[in-house]
Amino acid sequence: MPEHPLKVFQKLDPELLKHVENTRALALADGALPRKYKLLIAMTLDATQGSVGGVASLARSAMEAGATREEIGEALRVGQYICGVGCIYTAAEALKETL
Repeated sequence: MPEHPLKVFQKLDPELLKHVENTRALALADGALPRKYKLLIAMTLDATQGSVGGVASLARSAMEAGATREEIGEALRVGQYICGVGCIYTAAEALKETL
């Protein structure tokens, strides 16, 4: 598993890291939307922003939360519809090892 991308903040600014981790936990917790759907949304947003590492990590987390390959594909269809084909190229790079 790759190193946490914010590891540097453990020494640089641990309070900021704690805040980011708390916000992540709040945003992705089960609620009206199940965690797996929130992870699929986050994965798609990362794809639209060009974050290969984020897509890979969030896709793995979504699958661990019960998402299927088909759900990952359909979530990315929405990203392509709204933001264009660039997100599909990002997702393809990210998912070639994951799927």
